[in-house]
Amino acid sequence: MTTDESSLAAFLRSRRERLKPEQVGLASHGRRRTPGLRRGELATLAGLSVEYLERLEQGRDTNPSGAVLTALADALHLSVEEKQHLALLAMRQHSATLLPAPPRSAMIRAPACATSWTVRAAGVQPGRHRTRRG
Repeated sequence: MTTDESSLAAFLRSRRERLKPEQVGLASHGRRRTPGLRRGELATLAGLSVEYLERLEQGRDTNPSGAVLTALADALHLSVEEKQHLALLAMRQHSATLLPAPPRSAMIRAPACATSWTVRAAGVQPGRHRTRRG
């Protein structure tokens, strides 16, 4: 397991340990061996299996879908900056997406499609096909 593979895992663990059960509407049941939410509690909040969350936190599964990342971000009450960081960690490994597409004004204008660029480059003007009817 490389550092890049474990960074997503470390981020998820640190954010789970930072949350207290009371912060997410759960009752605290007795003494806890580790701080924060239990894996089972986070898995339930995010709609994931405990086994899958465990694989993510241990760096054994490094390709979560965008839906999984969104569910985890919501369950962990991540800020916008933390959501961006989570998305970057995931994209660094397997291009998973969490963030919406940037606004069109922020994007570099590109030809509508490769075909239209090729047609314009060849100097061909698309014409209108005429039938006998006009």
